[in-house]
Amino acid sequence: MGKAVLLQLLLGALAVVLSASLVKAEDPYKYYTWTVTYGTLSPLGVPQQVILINGQFPGPRLDVVTNDNIILNLINKLDQPFLLTWNGIKQRKNSWQDGVLGTNCPIPPNSNYTYKIQAKDQIGTFTYFPSTKLHRAAGAFGGINVYSRPRIPIPYPLPESDFTLLVGDWYKSSHQALQKSLDSGKSLPFPDGLLINGQASTTFGGDQGKTYMFRVSNVGLSTSLNFRIQGHKLKLVECEGSHTQQNLYDSLDVHVGQSFSVLVTLNQPPKDYYIVASTRFTRRVLTATAVLHYSNSHTSVSGPVPAGPSFQLHWSMQQARTFRWNLTANAARPNPQGSYHYGQIVPTKTIVLANSAPLINGTLRYAFNQVSYVNPDTPLKLADYFNIPGVFTFDAIQSVPSGSSATLATPVLPASLHDFLEIVFQNNEKTMQSVHLDGYDFWAVGYGSGQWQPAKRKTYNLVDALTRHTVQVYPNSWSTILVSLDNQGMWNLRSATWERQYLGQQLYLRVWNPTQNLANEYNIPSNALMCGKAVGRHP
Repeated sequence: MGKAVLLQLLLGALAVVLSASLVKAEDPYKYYTWTVTYGTLSPLGVPQQVILINGQFPGPRLDVVTNDNIILNLINKLDQPFLLTWNGIKQRKNSWQDGVLGTNCPIPPNSNYTYKIQAKDQIGTFTYFPSTKLHRAAGAFGGINVYSRPRIPIPYPLPESDFTLLVGDWYKSSHQALQKSLDSGKSLPFPDGLLINGQASTTFGGDQGKTYMFRVSNVGLSTSLNFRIQGHKLKLVECEGSHTQQNLYDSLDVHVGQSFSVLVTLNQPPKDYYIVASTRFTRRVLTATAVLHYSNSHTSVSGPVPAGPSFQLHWSMQQARTFRWNLTANAARPNPQGSYHYGQIVPTKTIVLANSAPLINGTLRYAFNQVSYVNPDTPLKLADYFNIPGVFTFDAIQSVPSGSSATLATPVLPASLHDFLEIVFQNNEKTMQSVHLDGYDFWAVGYGSGQWQPAKRKTYNLVDALTRHTVQVYPNSWSTILVSLDNQGMWNLRSATWERQYLGQQLYLRVWNPTQNLANEYNIPSNALMCGKAVGRHP
């Protein structure tokens, strides 16, 4: 055998070995330890109890890269059981780590749980917050920014820097007092104010002529918001993990649980400008301001705060229809977003969910299709895994409104892995709704007024609708989503308006394949907490 041939064979073998090692190489790991405690702060000028993470309010920001593995040890130093959920992180094949009461036992006081989650095939702007009781009203929320891998291009020049803005309504009352009010059958009062990053006012600085990314999330309990920056255009580039068509806006509505990213170029005369968030569709308008400070500014903000849009529901719905998928951009993977032609897939099932606010046993509840969800002591995921009877039922809720009397139950909708669902959210109330689905993003294909009918499908956007994890439903209107069930597990579908979630406007979607293997779903974690009827069981 000649030397050249031998060398060629050796190089070929080396390439095979290197290729194999690259395939087996694990994605990076990031380790965190977070301690949850009470503290006293004055977000609206009045001392009140808040929930801190590592002494911070809001909590620490998680900055990760696509496919990073996050190992996060959460230590609960509160006097109540506690959980965090990761709003928009899909938990691929791993609803065990979703951090809601249907999948996880809450962490007891003076105990801990280590989450093991992965930002698998995702980019974008997300949040985390407490899923237990009314803890969300006291803090412990924060931002999650998932950045693209260096080799995956993004469809805009890299900004000079980015800022995370956690905006939301806020109460001066404690979370215990708010919970007591709900437990007594009373709705929550109107919020006392708005906060930006846990403060009534803060400052973001930059250099004239440069472009910055603002990652904005509505982390409030109940109120839709409008976001704007005085004298500056907002270029929408990302929404809950999707690259968008890059339209320019004077202001943007962001509903409860939603997030977006905009690019802002500091192209105005050097001075300070208002950053404004204000409530939408409320009789009394609450406003929070921050400051955009040019580094060469010698002029403070002055004059009236820029007003929000004077137009209401129709304007907002029209704006929502302008949010479009960037079909040619890559997301977390090299293939373009538009390579998945969702509009050509025939749904395997249509589900229509109508929200309502019934009185059950004389007490205010909220419901989907007249079924108000009750949290059992045993997480549904554990009951399903250990075949524990009597925890939930598949027939408690119908897939279309039936007109029956309102009831209390623990409803689970069954579905098969790889089903493709059309879900219509019908809002016959006079209040704004916001609905979130864990484990997935979905195509928000249609918004309309009045009652949904099959003929409304003609109005769907079946070409470049945005994918997101939370959709708004306007008063006396409907919204439709399409979702590809490619993620096995037990997934929470809930009102993002926390009062409504707490009082029953939620259910679970069980996505199942009878062939059980690691290609479909990961095993139960070895550190899974046991509670309720699962006490004494072993993973």
